[in-house]
Amino acid sequence: MNATEKSPQHLLVVEDELHLAEGLRFNLQAEGYLVDLVHDGDQALDNLLSDNRYHAVILDVMLPGTNGFDVVRALRKAKNYVPVLLLTARSRPEDVLEGFAAGADDYLAKPFDLSILLARLNGLLRRMKWHTRTEAEAGHAEEQEYYDFADRRIDFSALELQTPERTIHLTLMEADLLRYLVQNAGRIISRKELLEEVWHLHEDTDTRAIDNFIVRLRRYMEDEPSHPVFLQTVRGVGYRFLPDGAKE
Repeated sequence: MNATEKSPQHLLVVEDELHLAEGLRFNLQAEGYLVDLVHDGDQALDNLLSDNRYHAVILDVMLPGTNGFDVVRALRKAKNYVPVLLLTARSRPEDVLEGFAAGADDYLAKPFDLSILLARLNGLLRRMKWHTRTEAEAGHAEEQEYYDFADRRIDFSALELQTPERTIHLTLMEADLLRYLVQNAGRIISRKELLEEVWHLHEDTDTRAIDNFIVRLRRYMEDEPSHPVFLQTVRGVGYRFLPDGAKE
């Protein structure tokens, strides 16, 4: 299968519904993955922070002890950027927004089809593999590995945004959003377009997730985030990335 090109990829499944957890483990193992299974957030953090053997995490939101949001926050605070696929309740769209704000890379609403979960998981693993290619592989890539603007550099291969004052590690989702903004520099991009092209969400989804990400990116790149010059809001429409800064 596509999960075993060289050696099996190692996943951590964090799910307290035992029948669902066992079903996920069975099906993921059938796809060729190595799977560890835990049932609460505290054990998940113990596993994830003790070593770096995992290629991705499938993480339920509602867990005994530390919930899924706090697990992601703790990982990112510890500078652990393993890709996280968050499992959320269909009736709680706010879970999606909070999950992205916490640092999750993708989400899937319960109940879900196995084929959709596998597609989302494979997408995360492909994106991480793209970002962690060797220098030789990167030299033959069509995508640009870095982007310079105004004494700043976005290093897509290292998942970093470098400014004169500091270097910020980016999540996969932050890097994907920045790449899309760079590829469309100078053009007004609607929230609907960002939802569909970066988040792969339906247009009727609450757009606060996008606004929260934009606020975060401004904190990273702007000298004065409350008065942005690079990442502009176009009122009532969306956003525009201006690498040379806003014109007076």
